Order: sequence, then structure tokens, then C-alpha cells
Amino acid sequence: MKTPTRKTGTSPETDDASRALLATLAKWTGGLSPQAFGGAWINVLTRLAVTPGRQAALARSALQKSLALAQFAGATLRNGGQAPEADGTPYQNRYADPAWAKFPFNIMAQTFLTASDLAREAVRDLPGADPAAENIVGFAVREGLELVAPDNYLPTNPQLIQKTIEERGRNLLRGLKHLGEDVVRTYKGKGPVGAEHYQVGEQVAATKGKVILRTRLMELIQYSPQTKTVRAEPLLIVPAWIMKYYILDLSPKNSLVNYLTGLGHTVFMISWKNPTAEDRDVTMDDYLEHGVLAALDAVNKVVPKRKVHAVGYCIGGTLLAITAALLAARDDDRLASATIFAGQTDFSEPGEISIFVSPAQLAMLEAMMWKAGVLESRQMGGAFQMLRTYDLLWAPTVGTYLRGERTGLNDLMAWNADGTRMAYRMHTDYLHQLYLNNDLAEGRYVAMGEQLNLADVTVPMFVVGTETDHVAPWRSVYKVGRLVRSRDYTFCLTSGGHNAGIISGPQHPRRRHRVHQTRAGGRLPAPDKYMEKAALTPGSWWPTWAKWLDEHSSPRKVAPPTMGATRKGLKPLCDAPGTYVKQK
Repeated sequence: MKTPTRKTGTSPETDDASRALLATLAKWTGGLSPQAFGGAWINVLTRLAVTPGRQAALARSALQKSLALAQFAGATLRNGGQAPEADGTPYQNRYADPAWAKFPFNIMAQTFLTASDLAREAVRDLPGADPAAENIVGFAVREGLELVAPDNYLPTNPQLIQKTIEERGRNLLRGLKHLGEDVVRTYKGKGPVGAEHYQVGEQVAATKGKVILRTRLMELIQYSPQTKTVRAEPLLIVPAWIMKYYILDLSPKNSLVNYLTGLGHTVFMISWKNPTAEDRDVTMDDYLEHGVLAALDAVNKVVPKRKVHAVGYCIGGTLLAITAALLAARDDDRLASATIFAGQTDFSEPGEISIFVSPAQLAMLEAMMWKAGVLESRQMGGAFQMLRTYDLLWAPTVGTYLRGERTGLNDLMAWNADGTRMAYRMHTDYLHQLYLNNDLAEGRYVAMGEQLNLADVTVPMFVVGTETDHVAPWRSVYKVGRLVRSRDYTFCLTSGGHNAGIISGPQHPRRRHRVHQTRAGGRLPAPDKYMEKAALTPGSWWPTWAKWLDEHSSPRKVAPPTMGATRKGLKPLCDAPGTYVKQK
């Protein structure tokens, strides 16, 4: 039988001259493909042009909305003090302040709400339109609307005007000072104001431990025990290489590593190298071989004859699922369980990020990475920022530079500013094979010569999704339960987003979560049914997961293992957090 071979994501017919041209074009378009976005607009507008019934419906809607706006304006002029009708729109919280009920700001806001509602209605649910095209056009419309939203500008925002009057312009002077500070810090590469208070190895990534293994792609940290006895089975955590690992080891109060070691777990953490142009040809197989598998071998040397609880976060969770399937294909039973935090395995419905996943868009992204050897962290961050421009761009800009209010930086925000790069070959293959082709879910993915089938995975699984995740929507994360044959599939849905929902701390006052367990042979409920069956529990999901780990661990505790395994070639190399995490 012929051994399966991996298909790379790069297109063999794409020559270097074509890539160079696309890379140059990307400088002028901010990395967005004119073909992808232009094609989407052509598809949607063409369908609208050849659908007279929809045109007539839009005309009626425009007339009704115009009459309603005129009535609103008339009532405002006669009676005054009428608040804009924002309930049920994406903007309802933005125009709730009583200041927006005053003339002429209420009319400005209501005009914007009317126009935005009509604009969104015009480009959605068009008969015969490509859903992907509608998604792209809807995104473009949403971003365009922010450019004319009255609350984003001083002259049309009554709250900003009032603040400026009360402070006699001092808020604007502070804002100008803040702008100057930010420009200088950006130019010098210092990161945001306050980042200096969260030094890696001091205020964050400060849990004690040793680096016991270093490969070309990762350092393996073994954390020091906090208890006299520990659980027999160790934990190996596989973070995403799209981020630095210490999101899981922030300040002591919300450090997952500190929490686990305090409960008596022996914890190992992979700290990925921040790739440079020299690592341009690193592949997904390299991350598997020199990352997870190398780490698993090392853990087995430190804690021999014990199975390992493996944990993966984001793309690290995807890699963990690949690892579990590979081990199953090799009849390797070293895993005691697999836990995935906000990681996808089925990419058929990846959520809003899909606007950046199309053949044309990926061709431009590939060209950019081909030229530079890596995808810079600011480019990756910019893509995620575009998915939530109001929360991540407009609101902070208005607050900092117009209100003159500098929001204090917390540990999570400081970590978010400490970005990493993506290697050209790996990221290209990852986007093509997983996001675009969905090879892993559909049984075509090849890892280290093995064609993988997630149905081979039978180990207990605990999977966490977050309610407002824009990167890995929980309904997409949930799908792994239909792909594996885990004898215990437990899905936990927690409040919060991709990062804040996971890093909730054991005593988080504003978190809630729900859990549903499906045993082997049981029927996994559809997502809506899951919401009905899984009872809502106040508080962080961390203690719930800790209890689950205890239930899948040996009841008898043992003495902590040695740091490393010197006789087996794993001599401690340096103190945690190591060297790779400090690479810029």
C-alpha cells in the first residue's frame, strides 16, 4: 500500500514573479485581496440587480424607513427629548445615554440607525447569492458604517462635547499628549503604555520551574511542585504558537499553571520559538515532531509508566487533536485524556474569520509571507482587530484621544501586545489544508506519513468553547464531539471571548458556564439542544475542569518527580520562563 503524502497548501503553478506582484499589491491594499472583495461585491450586486422582487421590497422598506425617520424628526421638533430607537440593533448600547435624546443629536443618531439598517438589509439573504460573498460584503458594510457613526467623532457626539465644555478642552490636551506618547512608543517598539509593568519572568510568566528540553521549535518547561504529593498523571500543555504561552501563566491570581500546580498536578508547558525568516520552511509536521511529540517523549522520561493528560489551546488544541489521532493510528496509548480550549477541528463554519479565507485572499497572504518568510504579528493582529473594530479600534481611540482617558493596562492586555510571527510554509499549509479544505474533519489530513481519522480517538475529552469567540466560534469548536469516538466527551461553554473566557481565574465574579457530558455510544445533542440540556452554573469553569481531571486520574497521590531526568539526557537548562518566550 502506498504511503499517503502530504499535499502542501502552496500552488505549484504560482511562480515567483506572480508572488512578487501580489506581495507588492498587498502593500497598497493592507493585505486584502481586491479579487476576493471585488468578486464578492460583484456577486451580491449582480444578484440584487437581477432580482426585481427584492428590489421592490427594498424600495418599500426604504420608503417606510424614510417616513418613520421623518415622523421621528417631526416629533422631536415638536416635543423634544426623544431618544433614538436603537433597541434591537447592534448599536443599542452606544446611544443609550440621555444626551443622545437632545436635538439635533437624536436626529443624527436616528438617521444613522435608519441608514445602517437599510444598508445591512440590502446585502443579506439575497436569492442565489454566494453566502461567502454575502459575508464579505456584510463585513465591508459594517466597517463602512463605523466611518460615519456619529458617536465616533467629537462634533457629532454630545457626550464628548459636554465633556470638552466641562473640562475646558483639557481632555483634548490630554488626548494629544496620549497620541504623542503612543506614536513615540510605536516608533521605538516599546509596546503600549503600561507594558513595562508586566515583565516576563517577573510580574507575568513567573511560576517557578525549569526548562528541561530545547528543540529547534520549542522549550519544554517543567514547573516546580507546590504540594508534598501530586497526582500520578502529569499534564502537558500545548499552547498556540500564534501567541506566547504565558497567557496561561499570567499574574498569580489568574495563572492556570499556578492554579494547577497548587492543586497537586505536575505541569509541563511548551514554549514555542518566535520564528524568523530563517524558519520560513518549517512545516506542520515539524511542529508535531519537534514540538508535541518531543515534549511527550520528555514527559514520559520524567514521569515514566504514567499516561499524560494533554491540554491544547486554540491552534495548539488543533495540533493536539492531530496528535491524538496520530497516536491512535499508531496504537500508542500514552494519553490519559485530551482537553481542548477554544480549538477547532472542523473548519466548515469558522465564523467571521472566514472573510479572510478564500483562494484569492490566501494567495495574497501566501505571497506576503513568501516574500518576508513570516507573517508579522501586527498583520495577524490587524486581521483580528478588523473583526471587532468598534471594540478594539474606535472605542479605544475615542476614549484615549478625545475623552483623554487612558485605560489602565492589565496583564492580559500586556500579553496581547507581545505578539509572535507565523512561518511561511507552516501557516500557508495550515490555512489551506484546515481552514480552506477542511482536510482534518473530512479524513484527508496527512501527518508524518499517516492519513488521520479523528474517529480513532477514544480517550476522554474535555472541550471548552466561549460564548463570544470571534476566532473559534463555540458551535464550531463543539463539532469535534461528532468526529471523535471519545468514551467521555464533556463540553463546557463559558461566558467571555477567545482569551478572556479561557483566562477566567478560579474565583472570577462575572463568569458563568454550562457543562454536558456524553458517554460512549451516547448521542451528542445538537448545539441548540445542548443549550437547553446544560444547566447554567455561576462562576469560573476552572474548578469544574479540575474536578473532571481528578475523576480521570489515579486516586493515589505520589511524591513529585525530579526536575528533568538527568540520566536520560534531560538536564535542567535554565529557569522558567526560558529564552524563547523573550524573543521579539
